[in-house]
Amino acid sequence: MDIHEQREPLNRVRMARPYCWYRFPLFCLLPLIPLLLSGFNADRCEGGVNQADHPPAATGRVIDDTTNLPLPGATVTLNRAEVVLSDDNGLFRIDYPLNHVGARAPGFTRAEMTVTAESSAQPVELRLKPIRPKALYLTVYGVNSRIIRGKALELVDGTELNALVIDMKGDRGIIPYPSDIPLAADIGAQKLRLVKDIKGLIRSLKEKGIYTIARIVVFKDDILGSARPDLAVRTTAGAIWRDRENLIWVDPSKKEVWDYNIAIAIEAAQNGFDEIQFDYVRFPDRRGLKFDIANTEENRIGKIDGFLTEARKKLLPYNVFLAADIFGYVAWNLDDTQIGQKIDRLAPAVDYISLMLYPSGFHLGIPKYRNPVANVYKTVYLSLKKAQERTRLPTVRFRPWLQAFRDYAFDRRPFSGIEIREQIKAAEDFGSDGWMLWNPRNSYIPDGLKHDTDPLL
Repeated sequence: MDIHEQREPLNRVRMARPYCWYRFPLFCLLPLIPLLLSGFNADRCEGGVNQADHPPAATGRVIDDTTNLPLPGATVTLNRAEVVLSDDNGLFRIDYPLNHVGARAPGFTRAEMTVTAESSAQPVELRLKPIRPKALYLTVYGVNSRIIRGKALELVDGTELNALVIDMKGDRGIIPYPSDIPLAADIGAQKLRLVKDIKGLIRSLKEKGIYTIARIVVFKDDILGSARPDLAVRTTAGAIWRDRENLIWVDPSKKEVWDYNIAIAIEAAQNGFDEIQFDYVRFPDRRGLKFDIANTEENRIGKIDGFLTEARKKLLPYNVFLAADIFGYVAWNLDDTQIGQKIDRLAPAVDYISLMLYPSGFHLGIPKYRNPVANVYKTVYLSLKKAQERTRLPTVRFRPWLQAFRDYAFDRRPFSGIEIREQIKAAEDFGSDGWMLWNPRNSYIPDGLKHDTDPLL
C-alpha cells in the first residue's frame, strides 16, 4: 500500500470585522461597493494567498496509452511530495497549486509532466504505455566493458529483450559511478569509478527504448563492513563474520546502513533509472550470528519490512518503481526462512516482487517435484502461483529471476535454449510482469529468446 500524506487546505486569511461596525452610518459603505464588485477577497490581503501567483486546483486522469481506458489505482506523485491513487475512473484531484505530476502503475512505464500556470486550468492527462520488462543482468564490470555491454545490446536489439539490470552497488560494495554520498568516498567504495558518466549511459539506453533497473546489494557489503566494523555482523563470540565467499555483511538493524543504501537508491533515481531493485535485502542464512537486536523471527521480519517501507517513503518524490529480490523458497515457507523475508509481509512495500526462481536453488525440490532442474517449468510456475496465493496480489506484481547458468546442485547440466524457454513460458503463462535472466559472468546466448523486439510479446 502506498504512503499517503494528508495536507491541510491552504489557509485563507479572513477579513477582520470592523470594530463596532453598527456605529457607522450605512452610507460609509458606499465607496466600498465598487471594490466588492471587482472581486476583492481576503486572499488578496496582506498575508493571504495571492491567486495571481498560484495556479488553481488541478484535476487529472491516468490513461492506458494503448486502449485509451482509464487506469485505476495508479500511483500519482504531486509536486514531488504527496502521493495519491487514481480512482476507478483513473481520476485524481489536488486542491493546492500544482507544478509537477508523475504517475506509474505495475505493468506500465512511468510518465511525468510539468504543470505551468497556463496549462493548470486544463485537466492533466498522463498516458502510461504497457510494458513487460525482459532483462539481462550486467555487473559493475560488465556494464563498463564495451565487449560485454556491446553483446548485451546486440541481444536487446535482435530479440524480445527490452531491459537491463545494472549494478549500482555490487556484491562487494563497489559503487561504480562518481557518487556524491560522503560515506561512499570515506569507506573506499569509490576506488573503482568504472562508469564515468552514469547519466549519459542511462540516457543512451533510454534512447534505445531500454527499461533500466538499478540493482543495489544492501546488507552484503564487504567494503562498508571492513571500513566500519561497528556496522558489521558478528558471531556470538564477537568476531566479524564472513560468508562462504569470505565477504562481510552489515547489520540489517542498523539505521546508518539503511540510510546509506537509500541514499544510493535516490542517486539511481536521480540518474534516470526506471526502477530500483534491492538485492540481499535480508539477514544472512546462517545461525549463531549476533545483531543489535535479538535474533527472533519477528525482529528479523520487522527490520526487513522497515527498511523497504522507509526506502519507499524516501523514493516517493522520484516516481520510480521499487522491487526486492526474494529467495525462491520464501514463496513456499510459512516462516521467514530464517532471513527476515516473509512474502505476505514485505509485499505492500514494493511494486514488484522478484523471486529468484533458479531451479538449481531449490536444492530440496518443491512439493511433487524433487528434481527442479528436470522440471524447470513446474518449478517456476508453481512457485509463482504459491506466492500469488499467499499475497493475493495480481500477477503483474511479480517479475522473477530465471536461471541462465549451468546447474550446480543436481546433474550440472548447462541451461541452454530449451531450459531458458521453459522458464520464460512458465513466467508468461502465469502472467508476470516480464522476467530477468541471471548469469553472474554476464555470458548470454540468444538460444531460447524470441527474435522479436515487440515488448508485449
